[in-house]
Amino acid sequence: MRSKNFWILLILLLAGIVLGGFLGNLAQGISWLSWLNFGQSFGLNSPLVLDFGVLVITFGLTIKITMASIIGVALALIIYRVI
Repeated sequence: MRSKNFWILLILLLAGIVLGGFLGNLAQGISWLSWLNFGQSFGLNSPLVLDFGVLVITFGLTIKITMASIIGVALALIIYRVI
C-alpha cells in the first residue's frame, strides 16, 4: 500500500474551497440555487495596521464558509480517497 502525499490533499482541499466558493457566487443569482451561497464570514472586519514610522505593515484576513465550499471540500476528500 502506497502512502498518500499530504501536499496533494492540501491542494485538493484548497481547490475544493476555491471552486466551491466560485460556484456559490455564480449560483447567487439563481433562485433555486441561492442556498449554495448561504454561509458565514468571520475574521478581521477592518485591517490591523502596524505603523513603525519607516515601515507600515497591514494584516487582514476574512474567511467566508458557504454551503458550496463545504460541498467542494467533501468532494475533494472523496477524490483524495479514490486516487
